[in-house]
Amino acid sequence: MTDSTWKRPVTRLAIAAAGLAAALTVVACGSTGGTDNTDVPTAPGGKASGTLNISNWPLYIDDQTISDFEKKTGIKVNYTEDVNSNTDFFGKVQPLLSNGDSGGRSILTVTDWMSKKMYDLGYLQKLNPDDLKTVFNHLIPSLQDPAFDPGRTYSIPWQSGMTGLVVRTDLAPDIKSINDLFDPKYKGKVTMLDELRDSAALVMKADGVEPSEASTEEWLAAVDKVKGAKESGQIRRFTGNDYVQDLAKGDVVAAIGWSGDAVQAQADNPNIEYVQPEQGCILWSDNMSIPVGAPNSPAAYEFMNYVYEPENQAQIVEYVNYISPVTGVKEILTKKDPELANNELIFPSEKFLSKCSNQVSPPGDDAQQKEVENAWLSVVEG
Repeated sequence: MTDSTWKRPVTRLAIAAAGLAAALTVVACGSTGGTDNTDVPTAPGGKASGTLNISNWPLYIDDQTISDFEKKTGIKVNYTEDVNSNTDFFGKVQPLLSNGDSGGRSILTVTDWMSKKMYDLGYLQKLNPDDLKTVFNHLIPSLQDPAFDPGRTYSIPWQSGMTGLVVRTDLAPDIKSINDLFDPKYKGKVTMLDELRDSAALVMKADGVEPSEASTEEWLAAVDKVKGAKESGQIRRFTGNDYVQDLAKGDVVAAIGWSGDAVQAQADNPNIEYVQPEQGCILWSDNMSIPVGAPNSPAAYEFMNYVYEPENQAQIVEYVNYISPVTGVKEILTKKDPELANNELIFPSEKFLSKCSNQVSPPGDDAQQKEVENAWLSVVEG
């Protein structure tokens, strides 16, 4: 998930591995600040028992998985939905993590770029693959070796998704491109996510700029374009995924949003649809990690393995409707729910993703990245 709050109207919303072999290889993001992480510990394994504390995004799991896990393992789970924003969550936990204190958490779940940032700061432990055999047996090939974490040494994908257009097709049937959000006839009727790496990146793509190849100046130009649209009243507001409520009420006709939200919202209003932008989407993953100071890493390993068992993962996918990192899920759902299994937003084809880009951070050193990030914050919060 990206840098905003998950919400769902009523129902809560697995990658086709062959189709995504190239598309979901996420590019490294963020500066290391000079550390080589040689002193980062490896989370110990062992017999799992006791209590497991998990921090995740709101409404990002079904109602049954936690209780099933507790019954099977005897481990008590405290599952807290307190990752409402990558940056906000980082601000909350950074003072603790900088002192080797996880705040009691044994698993936290953040987006690719934030996982990289936390690891580079020494806040995440390395993972022992011998304690994650189920995970590595079922992790789809396209996510096994991302540039930001080669070999998955500290991050395990929870779910993946696409950022694109979520549209009220009865009110704005002609919106097909991010540039359509700037059409004056939709003034005050469009929203953008408050996440730089989604919204600004899509604005660049719509203008023919590939985010992974963009210069600092091109990122700043995209921010300036959004700034002008905000100041003119074109953009109604910047959101988490609460844009779904705006769409349901008709206050907004189109939003930059997430694929899973659209699947969820469509259950209540068939006129709310995910529209793949003509110039392509942004791809991302949210990742489970074990922070420094984690009190029960054996239980964390046990949980990661549990949710990577295809039957258990299928149960989660039926609820959240995002792109699963686990092999074999589509085959299970083909038997249980063929309509779900054939949904391109959940099992996207190579063709559907052919123009999409991996989520990346602005280029350059810390100062250059911060320049872009601060410019974006001034637009979103100003």
